[in-house]
Amino acid sequence: MAEAPTSVVEPDETGTKLKKGITTMLLFFFIVGDTLGAGIYTLMGSLAQDVGGALWVPLILALVLALLTAGTYAELITKYPHAGGAARFAERAFKKPFVTFVIGFLMLSSGITTSAALANAFAGDYLQAIVPNIPTVPVTLVFIALLIVINIRGVRESLIANVGATLIEMTGLIIIIVIAALVIFGGGGDLSRPVTFADGISPFTGAFAATITAFFSFLGFEAAANMAEEVKNPSRSYPRALFGAILTAAVVYLALAIGASIVVPTDVLADSEGPLLEVITASGFSFPTWLFSIIALVAIGNGALLFMVMASRATYGLAEAKLLPKVFGSVLPGRKTPWVAILVVGVVTMAMSFVGDVGTLADTTVLLLVLVFISANISVLVLKKDEVKHKHFSVPRIVPVLALIASIALLTQQSPTTWLISLGYAVVGTILFLIARAARKREYAQGTAEPTRSIPLE
Repeated sequence: MAEAPTSVVEPDETGTKLKKGITTMLLFFFIVGDTLGAGIYTLMGSLAQDVGGALWVPLILALVLALLTAGTYAELITKYPHAGGAARFAERAFKKPFVTFVIGFLMLSSGITTSAALANAFAGDYLQAIVPNIPTVPVTLVFIALLIVINIRGVRESLIANVGATLIEMTGLIIIIVIAALVIFGGGGDLSRPVTFADGISPFTGAFAATITAFFSFLGFEAAANMAEEVKNPSRSYPRALFGAILTAAVVYLALAIGASIVVPTDVLADSEGPLLEVITASGFSFPTWLFSIIALVAIGNGALLFMVMASRATYGLAEAKLLPKVFGSVLPGRKTPWVAILVVGVVTMAMSFVGDVGTLADTTVLLLVLVFISANISVLVLKKDEVKHKHFSVPRIVPVLALIASIALLTQQSPTTWLISLGYAVVGTILFLIARAARKREYAQGTAEPTRSIPLE
């Protein structure tokens, strides 16, 4: 029997074994594709339930929160451009292996959870509209298997696939924006709806509740933190790609929100599971539903791929920090991709696709990532005094402080169910950490343990 490939790849002069194949443009499309994901196809209806036609209000608030946390990430990633994201930052800031492991575990858990949710969504109503009565379980498993293959082939291949998918996603959203504009400039719709809040809910309460949902629509930039080690010039590329992607997503979201609010009656929008299709219906224009279903499937598939890429890089980062068995740091010699991490993440994603519904898994993702954001914002404050030899992006201290306050406020809005699921993740992570620590102690006692490699500063 042929032996599995082993890692014989040596770190380059920057201290990485991974291939630096990501340009600024590829990184921009990675973040845009991760942000403009499947959520936008159901987002407007959820927001309308809380704020009526004033959909733009929670989106503006969520944009501010996203930019604050993005500032923290821009400084940390350009200062320490290595795979592992928030876990690596926690390691530097707190120097506590358990804290490092928990943050990394929460990060990869959020990626797996989101990928599983999107895999279930892929096999759901949109696909059924094209191929009725197709069995969902085989579709879900085959879909995840295809994502594994794309991921193993290489990060460049994954991100090139993302570019094409992102262009399709944006084309679909632009179609909706154009249709809404034609209705509005043709004298249709109700121009008063965008300033009309939901009946029976105070504007403040509704906007605050809706901001949680809207903030989910901006999640995606944190996934790129795990790609920094493969970016050609992260100090230059990451801030440009990051802020450019968030602002691009914001413009698209606001145009969709205002257009949908004017064209579609608020009660119809709030009750719809396909709010963007309601824009087409209300406009009177004919547009094939099967074509929009394909666009939605592309968006779902693209999001699942990007979150799976993120989760595999987070796993690799933990292995490099000696917090997971070293086999998870194995890299294919030719492709220079962390193949063991990719396979394990893919298999666990398949298992998670049988647990919970899409809504529950999405809410859990928000809670997990907010906990990660809290760690990142504290880390950047602690590491302000840490100097590195290369130039990097920097934000005033008030930025992570405000982001920290906002993150804590978001935690107060989470449901008991999502807290319980997240607690389950924390328990599993703690058990795995204790098992890994016991194994390391046994290796040290036997004199077979490798010394822990410190993370390069540059």
